[in-house]
Amino acid sequence: MIYLDNAATTRPSNGALARANTYLTDCYYNPSALYHGGVEAHRFLTQARSALLSRIADPAAFELIFTSCGTEADNQAVFGAGRRGNVVTTAGEHAAVYESCKELKNRGVEPRFAPLHADGSVDVEALLSLVDDKTSLVSVIHVSNETGAVNDIAEIARRVKQKNARIVFHSDGVQAFGKLPVRLTKDIDLYTISAHKIGALKGTGALIRRKAYTALPAFVCGGGQENGLRSGTENVFGIACFHFAAEEKFASMKEDGVRLAEYKELLWSLLDHAQFTRLSPEGGSPYILTVSARGKRGETLQRMLWDRGVAVGTGSACNSKKPHSRVLEACGYAPDALDGVLRVSFCPQTTEEDVRLAAEAMNEAARVFGGV
Repeated sequence: MIYLDNAATTRPSNGALARANTYLTDCYYNPSALYHGGVEAHRFLTQARSALLSRIADPAAFELIFTSCGTEADNQAVFGAGRRGNVVTTAGEHAAVYESCKELKNRGVEPRFAPLHADGSVDVEALLSLVDDKTSLVSVIHVSNETGAVNDIAEIARRVKQKNARIVFHSDGVQAFGKLPVRLTKDIDLYTISAHKIGALKGTGALIRRKAYTALPAFVCGGGQENGLRSGTENVFGIACFHFAAEEKFASMKEDGVRLAEYKELLWSLLDHAQFTRLSPEGGSPYILTVSARGKRGETLQRMLWDRGVAVGTGSACNSKKPHSRVLEACGYAPDALDGVLRVSFCPQTTEEDVRLAAEAMNEAARVFGGV
């Protein structure tokens, strides 16, 4: 099977699993326990936390809170920071942010959604026009999980804070961490990352918080783990996988990005442009190419491709059961384009042969579907 749905999840790294295994079979202790095994588990937890954080932020200015997934971290950011007035986000957010912001309306907070450009990036001027003195939170996705468009969150956060310095700025960085160069600036208060997008396991994520932002309330109450912000016994094995997978990803991130950008453009060049329309921008994430087979059904093509040994997505896996992508609708695409969406997403293990075989299968499936 040629697996090209890595924006949905990735195959766990054999190397990371092997290195983490000791925290499943030997050092399996509760990191809050005071005997030697617990102390050792806590020591490793501190080491992994520091290593993950330092890859994208200054540990003197930021801290990392482990969560069960990126969705939980997004929820903690939205419900923790968006507690008054209005919140401003984009029409292109992952459901974890988008649906949480919609829920705020039931809690007396007004959600405001900035429009998108055709490539899936946010219209920054429109977003800024929604910000006022009553805005408590602005959340902007770093990399679109549907098109791969990259938002300049450092610049957007700077301009938001210029308009209202009291605003909390959050970004969902799940599709950016370990894939693009990221360095959090002083204007970014909260940032979400996830383990299973970079070759680690489902069930582990993190919310990175700027230490100067002290008003974030506890999201899960109990034993006071994670500095009291997210109680519950930490998943040391999952965190170990996250840590070791990140080591691998960051060691080759630059080279992987260059190579996968070439593969992305190679795939597009090999596709039949009479059958497929490109929806992803040039210069976006090298990991995502979204196309549309106009007039065809993406989910039917997806099943046809699976039967041909190729796994691709049809947009966000979290919204795959809905008739059309909310995000791509917001980009302004017509129904015939929305029907035929396929999202191809790469990983460092993707080969040129994978790309060529996938293009051949996609062209064949589109021709068979159309009866030509």
